[in-house]
Amino acid sequence: MFIDKTEKENILKPLQVVIGIVERKQTLPILSNVLIEKEPNKIRFTATDLEIQITTTIEINGSNNEMSSITVGGKKLQEILRILPEQSKVSIETKENKALIKANTSRFSLQTLPAQDYPKLNNQLADAKKIVLPQSLLKTLLLSVQYAMAQQDVRYYLNGVLLIIEGNKLKVVATDGHRLAFNAGSIDGNYEKQDIIIPRKAVTELCKLLEDNDEIAEIEFSTQQMKVVFSGIHLVTKVIDGKFPDYDRVIPKYTNHLSMNRMQIQQALQRAAILSNEKFRGVRFVLTEKNLSIISSNSEHEEAQEEIETDYHGEALDIGFNVNYLMDGLNNISSEEAVFSFGDPNSSILITTPENTEFRYVVMPMRI
Repeated sequence: MFIDKTEKENILKPLQVVIGIVERKQTLPILSNVLIEKEPNKIRFTATDLEIQITTTIEINGSNNEMSSITVGGKKLQEILRILPEQSKVSIETKENKALIKANTSRFSLQTLPAQDYPKLNNQLADAKKIVLPQSLLKTLLLSVQYAMAQQDVRYYLNGVLLIIEGNKLKVVATDGHRLAFNAGSIDGNYEKQDIIIPRKAVTELCKLLEDNDEIAEIEFSTQQMKVVFSGIHLVTKVIDGKFPDYDRVIPKYTNHLSMNRMQIQQALQRAAILSNEKFRGVRFVLTEKNLSIISSNSEHEEAQEEIETDYHGEALDIGFNVNYLMDGLNNISSEEAVFSFGDPNSSILITTPENTEFRYVVMPMRI
């Protein structure tokens, strides 16, 4: 018996940790599979797409002491386990090139591929730098910028997050060329400046798997690879080889500030967005003494206008922005107040918060 009768959750939970990087259709069939390795009282689950690899281990007491391993279709196994009744006891038996899954009165036979053919990522962490920080800090930093990553941009170095360790700070930056998000947090130690670009998929998985607690996450990274270890999970990813844009030059320094209630501006933008052009998603910010008008219109000549009383005393401005970009930034800050800083009508907008003085979100203007 490969796995003796055990609660379905004992297999489903670790499977769900690694399954996020498994695609159903792969050029290499084995990449649709998950590697399951059994040791005495221990079962290890591994998935990879050759760029990123996730491994997690669970302890199963009373399991027989045989050492064995199989690879089996990850998504199929997940669906089978998920749809079984709660508290089902599951066993897995291997026979030739099949995995036989039994639970209650259900029987499933899944194709397997040889475990020795499973393509694990080679360790490229010789001379790796290492930092330790709470999981919640790493998760918060990544979530505060990940929405600004590019998606499948030919400038491949934009399809991820720049991670910088400098002094006692961990900084994160993401940009797609239209907006840029920056944040930083304090870590123990004092480090020379080092930076890497983490691919989009690895960022997405980390945001999903990291927990909101003070348990430790260990980050090791070299010029080729990064490994993050937390809560019994090992995530290894290749890093993007490329030159990230100089984010310091993109973040403006303005003297023209407007502080507003975040929920109030969010709701006004949501309403204005309804009648914005579906393709360009543009809204106009018209700032005058003590007043902000948010105006949108579309190709059917429909129009929405929102008026917000403000404490603005700067010069009058009329600037267009992509409403989705503004919403992304506001949706990812928790502060009650958001501070909007402006230059001239052709300059980007800077969004900051009084609570987190490190956070910066820059949105380029658009012509409407």
